[in-house]
Amino acid sequence: MLSPPPLPDSWPFAVRKRNDALIRRDSASLPGFTGSWCIFSTSQISDLHDFQNLDGVHGRGGLIQAGNFILRPYRRGGFARHFNKSTYMCYSRFKREYEIHSALWEAGFPTVEPVGYAYKRHFWGVEGVYITKLASALPWPNTWDNNTSSEQIKQIVTLITSLSEWGLWSPDMNATNILIDISGQILALDWDKAKWSRKDLLKQKYWQRLKRSMFKLNASKNLVNSLQQELIGENDEPQT
Repeated sequence: MLSPPPLPDSWPFAVRKRNDALIRRDSASLPGFTGSWCIFSTSQISDLHDFQNLDGVHGRGGLIQAGNFILRPYRRGGFARHFNKSTYMCYSRFKREYEIHSALWEAGFPTVEPVGYAYKRHFWGVEGVYITKLASALPWPNTWDNNTSSEQIKQIVTLITSLSEWGLWSPDMNATNILIDISGQILALDWDKAKWSRKDLLKQKYWQRLKRSMFKLNASKNLVNSLQQELIGENDEPQT
């Protein structure tokens, strides 16, 4: 992975302490998953227990809660999912997501805390699981019926603007990967396909991706317009 560029001068978040180095554990078990896993983690997670599938989450693979941790299996999307749902050539994709997520966390970005990743051999490649700390939060679309406050809209704008100015493009930045925690704070997650990129037009690209998912999930036109006005400075064109 390319090293993260320096933080922009306008970076609005307080930097956190560096994460501990990852510890490797071979032939380990993961609750909710079969087989023997190789785990790279910052925490001692042998105490995982009482696992359960989480309801009301979005995404292809679902989520498993085990104690204070969340386990997310890697699943392919697009056309590839029709003949290969979960096998990857190697674990570099999982490692890359952790490195980018860890850089965001250390920079104080509002996201869930990264813990590590795991993989096991499967056919010609590997299957993977990503591990984070549990955050008491709901996907943003689950809260639309209760309205989104102007403060939360500003937080989303700050989040997207900060990623754009740092030069990080995350094509999975859709509405379901934005969470609202129990205090009303906005968090973002899922850095699987993220990469450091040129800053040109990143804010517009983020907005187009987010707007597409908002329309798909039946967000109100008022909400879409409010967010676009704050982020881009213009109203949305009429829906057709």
